[in-house]
Amino acid sequence: MSSFPNGPPVDKAINWLGASARACGVRGSRCPPPLPSLLSPSPSHPPPPRSSTISAPAAKVSKKELNSNHDGADETSEKEQQEAIEHIDEVQNEIDRLNEQASEEILKEQKYNKLRQPFFQKRLELIAKIPNFWVTTFVNHPQVSALLGEEDEEALHYLTRVEVTEFEDIKSGYRIDFYFDENPYFENKVLSKEFHLNESGDPSSKSTEIKWKSGKDLTKCSSQTQDKASRKRQHEEPESFFTWFTDHSDAGADELGEVIKDDIWPNPLQYYLVPDMDDEEGEGKEDDDDNEEEGGLENIDEEGDEDEREEDEDDDEGEEGEEDEGEDD
Repeated sequence: MSSFPNGPPVDKAINWLGASARACGVRGSRCPPPLPSLLSPSPSHPPPPRSSTISAPAAKVSKKELNSNHDGADETSEKEQQEAIEHIDEVQNEIDRLNEQASEEILKEQKYNKLRQPFFQKRLELIAKIPNFWVTTFVNHPQVSALLGEEDEEALHYLTRVEVTEFEDIKSGYRIDFYFDENPYFENKVLSKEFHLNESGDPSSKSTEIKWKSGKDLTKCSSQTQDKASRKRQHEEPESFFTWFTDHSDAGADELGEVIKDDIWPNPLQYYLVPDMDDEEGEGKEDDDDNEEEGGLENIDEEGDEDEREEDEDDDEGEEGEEDEGEDD
């Protein structure tokens, strides 16, 4: 193999160039210095200044820095999200705890509702001994009485028993039963209305169809029996109480059902014992009359006493006058 004077052989130079090219292809590496004799440029062409890094790898480093900043923002966002998830979990734990307590309370309510049943039955037996107990209770209740017309009251005189039954799952609804004696208005012995909550929580209701006797349908008569004089009254007759059995428009806001279940049924005696307002007014008038009579008698006595005092004074003056005349004589 040929060689150059004062320099390395050609094959070694070629091997060196290959190694140098491969080394320069590695990111961030430095190229080895050129072979002094074979590759040294002529003095007329000085070598360009070398850079400590290669341009292409430098551009990639800049992108890496941008990516690192973005990664920092992502890390912050992920941290905030993780903290939010932890807080949500804490709040959910509180909700679950309250739900468990509510379930326990429902179970307790179911337990006590069963314990109350024998007492409800005993109370119904005792109420059956009191005539017109339920109609009196309804008439004395301020909200229920507003729904009662005269014919309704007459029909409710045949009401012998009212019973509220909550379903075993008390959240699912309840039923109200009205028991009647034989009456001239309808054939039914029992009228019932039920309230339900389905699985989705939507309320609904259903009731017994009332079998009215001929010409006795109070839901139709209530608006037709008013004459001209009654229409001129300040307070017209309300719709029949019995229209409630056919009204299923808003089972979730059935005020009468809720009043009977939550107010009357727990303690009907308190409304049965409410004194009749007419009687109270009558007693009040009698008391006023008595007071007026007593006041009149007292006034008469006082006037009589004043007259007697005046007469005594006149007598005293007369006696004094006679004494004066005697002294003059």
